[in-house]
Amino acid sequence: MLYKFRCALARFMYGRNGADQLNRALIWGYLILWGVELIFALLKVQVMVSLLNVLIYALLILVLFRTFSRNLPKRRAENQKWVNWWQARKNAVAGAKARHADTAHKYFTCKTCKTICRVPVGKGKIEITCPKCGGKIIAKT
Repeated sequence: MLYKFRCALARFMYGRNGADQLNRALIWGYLILWGVELIFALLKVQVMVSLLNVLIYALLILVLFRTFSRNLPKRRAENQKWVNWWQARKNAVAGAKARHADTAHKYFTCKTCKTICRVPVGKGKIEITCPKCGGKIIAKT
């Protein structure tokens, strides 16, 4: 009985988007909003509960729409944009953590091209030349 149900579900989902990284993130957002809504419901703040309810249902409809969508190229493009955005945020946090842990160097950001330049600590007041654009930074290390 369970095998037949599983096969029927697999046939139904054939050619549909299913769950991808963006859908998982949307589900996590749904769960977080649901928890916040429960807290506001316990505090009896009805305006926030109503607003969060609308957001929760909109998120649920979006998740279901994306899951059962047959427009695979568009859903894959949406997912790829999400993955690129999320990966950039993760890399930025990891880089900031690594720069903070590095006590032997001081980091400066070029004002023109936003490149991060690394200089040894204890060199005094120096002029740093950006390797990417050639901009000058005068700073104390």
